Amino acid sequence: MNFSKRRGSEEPEINLIPLIDVLLVVIIFLMLTTTYTRFSSLEITLPSAEAETPDVKKTNDIEVDITTDGQISVAGETLKTPEPRFISEAMQRAAKGREDPIIIINSDAKTAYQSVVDVMQAAQMAGYPRISFTAQSIPGSADH
Repeated sequence: MNFSKRRGSEEPEINLIPLIDVLLVVIIFLMLTTTYTRFSSLEITLPSAEAETPDVKKTNDIEVDITTDGQISVAGETLKTPEPRFISEAMQRAAKGREDPIIIINSDAKTAYQSVVDVMQAAQMAGYPRISFTAQSIPGSADH
């Protein structure tokens, strides 16, 4: 048996290679399991509420009416098909001679959300980014 002191002390060392291997496996796992989604958006200008709204209709406004059953009319012209490209064409016809028109969407409270989105998409396709929504005040709601 050798009871003599060791010559020179060895310092413990950490082997980094297995740590790097584990980290690479974790990074690869995260890259494979991450879901990438693409968000599409419509740029709109939200209306601001005012105490009093004038009853005078601006000549630059194009009114789009949407009924509960999805029937759409643009500036009084009822459309046969509520597809965004037909809505867009009707908006362009209604906007002849108007500079930077505002699209005003009138819809029932029970109108399908998809119909409103179709009108907004059509306005974007036609190049009209200014969109406004109308609302009807409920009698007696100011008391609550």
